[in-house]
Amino acid sequence: MERKFLDKSFQVTTWEELKPYFNELLEREINSKVELVQWFKDRSELESVVSEDLAWRYIKMTCDTENEQIRDRFNDFIQNIEPKIAPLSDALNKKVVQSEYLKDVEKQLGYDIMIREVKKEIELFREENIPLFTEMQTESQRYGQISGAMTITLDDKELTLQQAGVELQSTDREHREKVYNLISARRLTDKEKLDELFDKLIAVRDKVAKNTGFANYRDYKFKAMGRFDYTAQDCFDMHDSIQHEVVPILNQLAAKRKEQLKVDDLRPFDKAVDPEGKKPLKAFESGDDLLQKSIKAFGRIDPYFGECLQKMDKMGHLDLVSRKGKAPGGYNYPLAESGVPFIFMNATSTLRDMVTLMHEGGHAVHAFLADPLELNDFKSTPSEVAELASMSMELISMDAWDEFFSNEEDLKRAKLEHLEQLIETLPWVATIDKFQHWIYENPNQTHEERKAAWNQIFDAFTDSVTDWEGLSVNKDYLWQKQLHLYEVPFYYIEYGMAQLGAVAIWKNYKENKKKGLDGYKAALKLGYTKTIPEIYEAAQIKFDFSQEYIKELMKFVKGEMEAL
Repeated sequence: MERKFLDKSFQVTTWEELKPYFNELLEREINSKVELVQWFKDRSELESVVSEDLAWRYIKMTCDTENEQIRDRFNDFIQNIEPKIAPLSDALNKKVVQSEYLKDVEKQLGYDIMIREVKKEIELFREENIPLFTEMQTESQRYGQISGAMTITLDDKELTLQQAGVELQSTDREHREKVYNLISARRLTDKEKLDELFDKLIAVRDKVAKNTGFANYRDYKFKAMGRFDYTAQDCFDMHDSIQHEVVPILNQLAAKRKEQLKVDDLRPFDKAVDPEGKKPLKAFESGDDLLQKSIKAFGRIDPYFGECLQKMDKMGHLDLVSRKGKAPGGYNYPLAESGVPFIFMNATSTLRDMVTLMHEGGHAVHAFLADPLELNDFKSTPSEVAELASMSMELISMDAWDEFFSNEEDLKRAKLEHLEQLIETLPWVATIDKFQHWIYENPNQTHEERKAAWNQIFDAFTDSVTDWEGLSVNKDYLWQKQLHLYEVPFYYIEYGMAQLGAVAIWKNYKENKKKGLDGYKAALKLGYTKTIPEIYEAAQIKFDFSQEYIKELMKFVKGEMEAL
């Protein structure tokens, strides 16, 4: 993006240097539709520059959680810049909705969606919530620090929990059990610390909701996240559909695994090993090997997709390999000004790591395809669409997985494992989402009540074959490994919605590659200039989570698994 409003050499350092740009927008007279559109463009440029600066502070902090200087730079933004922006953003929102030219601008593509968001922001803004948002962000980043410091020692070697997780694919059952116990014991060491952190976050979030006039944080968050196209009840209906249509398949898979492993009891540490006793699939040798193979795979699906990853590599916008001191998880961070996103992940060598790069690469392609849109707001897609981009890429890319697996047997096995993972994902999404609804409907919960609610919900969505005897304490705290609960509350049901949408896109792609791919790209190019159902429609799929629709999609997935 070429700057036209801000000075080309301007960098975000202090609020004092940033403030005049906000003031200029606030004080500028708007005397025509053309001037209003220009005002929006200038505001978009300012917000893009600020957003990219924050992005780099966050990226650098997650790449090195132990560097105090980097952490201080991030905290400085959260504590000394962001709180000052909030009231001025509210003033800018109020200025624009009062413009007599707004009704003319709203007729242009994307502006109606953006202005709907602006009006929602005005409705939710409360001065007293500004310090609470700062507190929430400061506290939630502690989760990354606590998790990033977790390691185990195995055979005199220190491993991150991600690296240790690879050992759970070992065909030696005693070894798997040993590693599982080491990982669980390490997580449980910090269970009180993570419980207390979660208590703090629930209390602050509940206060934000009450300040804004909502009965609970869930209702506030649905509004704040701009969930205009579905309700909490739709989520409950989706939970029920998954319980009826997907959990029985989960049971079938678990029973088959138990039989194949020839074990009397299927235990939690038996879930990652190959059920036929084959060695773990190794998709790549190193971070660079993973990247080069991914570039080739993407390029075969669509040359443009491969070019996106190459550009990111050239600009140093990739940090792929797990190491101590690095925050857990993976993400694709869109960079609003440069237009070239950043991928962060914790690869070791597994199939799951490879799929993670397919996933984050899907997000990256989305960022590239939406980049030409006129305003930054048009590119800020809701999660239900963002995750559609990434999860569809996981499935579409399977056509080129022979880049990672030259052996036909390994290739089939990789695809089958991924489709099983897909089926396991949907009940887990329902578990985490339903748990969040309970959490914020009962903000004054005790730790014991929370534990009981977690177990009740978990049991409803897990298979009934796995034996947890003697490991119940591990089960009690399984939720603590889900960073979304700490860092991005209520951002999870979207994975389920998008997973179903991705299956529908993949179904279209399998039936007609060109048509499926054209629909996928057409949807991503829209950014957030249409409603979610309209974007799904552009991809030639339905935004539908009824039991009947889920049944139809699961039948297709089962058919593909049987074909393998």
